[in-house]
Amino acid sequence: MSARDAIPVAREKIERFRTEAARPRDEALGLLDDAFAELGNAAAQASLLRNVHPDPAVRDAAEQDEQELDAFQTGLSVDRGLYEALARVDLAGADGVTRWMVEKSLRDFRRAGVDRDDATRARIRALRDELVRIGQEFGRNVRDDVKSLRVDPAELAGLPADWLRARPAGDDGKVTVTTDPTDYVPVVTWAESAGLRERLWRLQRQRAHPANLEVLSRMLSRRAELARLLGHPTWAAYATEDKMIGGETQAAAFVERIAAAAGPRMERDHADLLARKRLDLPGAEAVDPWDSAFYAERIKAERFGADARAARPYLEYGAVRDGILDLTANLFGIAYRRVEAPDAWHPEVEVFDVLEGERPLGRIWLDMHPRDGKYKHFAQFTRVNGQAGRRLPEGVLVCNFPRPGEAPALLDLSEVRTLLHEFGHLLHHVLGGHTRWSAHSGVATEWDFVEAPSQLLEEWVRDPEVLRRFARHVETGEPIPADLVRRLDASEEFGKGLTVRQQMFYAAVSLELHRRDPEGLDTTALVAGLMERYTPFRHVPGTFFHASFGHLDGYSALYYTYMWSLVIAKDLFSAFQAQGILSPEPARRYRRAVLEPGGSKPARELVHDFLGRDASFAPFERWLSSDPA
Repeated sequence: MSARDAIPVAREKIERFRTEAARPRDEALGLLDDAFAELGNAAAQASLLRNVHPDPAVRDAAEQDEQELDAFQTGLSVDRGLYEALARVDLAGADGVTRWMVEKSLRDFRRAGVDRDDATRARIRALRDELVRIGQEFGRNVRDDVKSLRVDPAELAGLPADWLRARPAGDDGKVTVTTDPTDYVPVVTWAESAGLRERLWRLQRQRAHPANLEVLSRMLSRRAELARLLGHPTWAAYATEDKMIGGETQAAAFVERIAAAAGPRMERDHADLLARKRLDLPGAEAVDPWDSAFYAERIKAERFGADARAARPYLEYGAVRDGILDLTANLFGIAYRRVEAPDAWHPEVEVFDVLEGERPLGRIWLDMHPRDGKYKHFAQFTRVNGQAGRRLPEGVLVCNFPRPGEAPALLDLSEVRTLLHEFGHLLHHVLGGHTRWSAHSGVATEWDFVEAPSQLLEEWVRDPEVLRRFARHVETGEPIPADLVRRLDASEEFGKGLTVRQQMFYAAVSLELHRRDPEGLDTTALVAGLMERYTPFRHVPGTFFHASFGHLDGYSALYYTYMWSLVIAKDLFSAFQAQGILSPEPARRYRRAVLEPGGSKPARELVHDFLGRDASFAPFERWLSSDPA
């Protein structure tokens, strides 16, 4: 449904809610909920098409649709008459879910500025509309700026054989290597040529530069002005206020707490990298950022006897996809049935209905391989938000895994983990898409909880029994050796101090850019200083990580949420460990307590319902301090 279809339908329902005060409470609230569902589903489909459709004209039209829908919803968010009509709804005798929906909606109206004067509300609307356009511009610049190198095949020594076969040399005898993840990650991880790793690393950090430096400055300036109009000193203060963490001071303290906890292990990890580099270059005085993944893999192979490339022949894309479908079906008591979808936007898109017995629960769409004009990373998008008795949820995985062709498409273990992570979002969307109110549908919890279900599902990739169910050698059919899985798991634990501190660098960039006065702010200098504070690596002049840091659009100041959610996920996983991670009992209980409610309760209550207590920091600390087995 396009903006021109959704907006009139929503407007009519809102006017009925506003004017027909005598309606029974739930019938009246249903009108308002339906109106926002129409707008939300239209906006979700526009966002999806903007990011995946192969036709640039369709992407442009979807972008325009998004702008119209956002502008209309912004107008509603500062509509004082609508707010007052909702505030008059009598909640006497209402259940907790309905109370939470109304209370949260009233809070969101106030956070949008509905209680400001007319001039201020007009400026708020203008700023929000402008920020939508700025965010789209920022993302478009990242999406469309795919850089490449023409490389002599000799420089590709160390890359897996299947990767090389998929990239034959051109007429000039050279191979094209791009900044897309399917090229970038393998090259910086395995290419023996330090020169190639450095060139591609630098190129990857020049994407969307210089255009996005100016776009980012406008984004920060408008967000800061909007925050002040809404009564907050900074955008970070505004953005964190309604999250689990409770405020920007708490978010900054959390970043420092995690950074301090990971500090000693990071120093040990970095010292190990430098020592390993000196075996190749005895005079080396520092580990460069393009060395990190390469020497980490060297250490993992030599210390644990587990070269990550050894797992690739067992991890063919189609088998992994099917294995994850089987795993999640068995855990959560569901089934997947492949269906034809003539309205798919690309021939490669695969579609499955999700069932419980014969009862349909929703539909999933898998758009899994890279192409020009498509979103460059890995994410779950919404196609339809579900609602009990009204509509079934539909979710989309948009990924960039290697494409099967004449030769099998082989994955790294880290890519399998990524697929499980994104599938966690998909399950949350579908299983949580049967709530009473559409406003609570799917991944509708506080933003700093949404990653926890996905990070929890990543844990299953570490189990030999799980992997041996679908990880079979593409030539021999033999299952992946359990000993290799254990060694790979132990090796994956190496470097977690560096990984956590790198995440805190991203979190600090996200937060600090939104805590500073944007007037005259040198974003490049700030990011350079944060890199050298939180990681052991020096800033490299001429690189601009923040110009292509896509989370600065959607997540703004909230990148800390990945680590906040991981702390919770480690605690949630302890309940599975106690009964066996393939036991359906904790999985079904988790489905009922955490996934199915969607956003119908505060996230702290969801966690408490499953664990029987509040979340604890202790499991995360144990994981961070533990040594590989």
